[in-house]
Amino acid sequence: MSAVMDTAATFAWLMNLRNAGSALGLERMRELSARLGNPENSAPCIHIAGTNGKGSTAAMIESIQRVCGRTTGLYTSPHLIKIGERIQVNRQQMSTERVLRVAEEIRPHYEALVAKGVEMTPTFFEVITAIAFLEFKRAKVDIVVLETGLGGRLDATNICQPLVTVITSIGLDHQDFLGNTIEAIAGEKAGIIKSGVPCVISKVPAAAEAVLVAQAKKVGAPVYFVRDRFKSGLPETSLQGEYQQWNAGAAWLACELATGRSFDEVKAKAALRTVNWGGRWQKLKLKDGRDLIIDGSHNEEGVRATEPLLARLNKPTVVVGALGVERARALLSVVAKHAGEIILVAPAHERACSIAEMKTLVPRDYLGVVRSSTVVDLFPAAMECSVTGQVVVVGSLYLVGEVLARHEGRSAPHSSWQDKLSAKP
Repeated sequence: MSAVMDTAATFAWLMNLRNAGSALGLERMRELSARLGNPENSAPCIHIAGTNGKGSTAAMIESIQRVCGRTTGLYTSPHLIKIGERIQVNRQQMSTERVLRVAEEIRPHYEALVAKGVEMTPTFFEVITAIAFLEFKRAKVDIVVLETGLGGRLDATNICQPLVTVITSIGLDHQDFLGNTIEAIAGEKAGIIKSGVPCVISKVPAAAEAVLVAQAKKVGAPVYFVRDRFKSGLPETSLQGEYQQWNAGAAWLACELATGRSFDEVKAKAALRTVNWGGRWQKLKLKDGRDLIIDGSHNEEGVRATEPLLARLNKPTVVVGALGVERARALLSVVAKHAGEIILVAPAHERACSIAEMKTLVPRDYLGVVRSSTVVDLFPAAMECSVTGQVVVVGSLYLVGEVLARHEGRSAPHSSWQDKLSAKP
């Protein structure tokens, strides 16, 4: 069999896993990792959970650690264009080919678990997480920055033993999996808090904070609040928005706790001022000199946080696409306050809210133009946009990935590489 056929077969196997959806729980991940020699224990880690801000905070922590001379492993999700964005060593993405090669190494262990019964079949996310742990072990990283995928308590990443845990934010999202109240969701996120391990809490609702503090007290974890550490002002960062300063504060405090006396404030400031993280109020240049702004504010908490940035613009054209009706409703209620024109698009994902559904969610008092289009028509070639004036893309990270790919002259990202959620665990 040729190398090309092997690659195709491995890709098909992974996609079959992806099509099976998600299943929360740690037993499968623990056993898979044990069969691989527990690579998650090869380096200390900082573990991050939250409704929003996880990726930005992870990028900031990674930047601080790397600027301070440490070899870093960064694990985040979802990716925007390529699967290797999820697994980075010193911010260098893992190649797709290498992802497939390591996946093939894991496959016999996967098959051994399948033989134990359907309930022990590892999910797509669990296999990708195992690939990350192996990659970081082989790269001999000094520290891993680990973002949860969904929730925390039963997330595949929660087999780690962290130096510090971080809770970035708590809002209503993924209710089918995590619960319908702030308290229930906070309880799931609080599942990453470990005995004796410092926990950093950023800006969260009072009801969520009470749950987090109670869990920390229950397991004996010291709690550190960003608001207490930065009473005189939050750190500055290159990422836009006040919420990013809260993320910067969480990253700074986590690194202080993780590194102790060796923490270098001068280098930390420099790292935060130069950090980059795609799709978060990211400004791109078009061929005609205009700025194109893209932002993955995909749920109510996220779009409320970015609303002040949107309000600064002068009635821009806003391209909106979301996964699910409730997310679309929240996005459109905010966008309608500030947009001169709204263009509705459906992201290339099976959970995308349809254009017909989104049309019914535009507030009735919105007086601007509402029309529909496609990513290809709006962004016909690299660095081109068919819409005149100021353009902002807001919504699903999958939509953001499509727009980024078009802007770079690439074909649309392969949606089969993205995680697929089941209806309810």
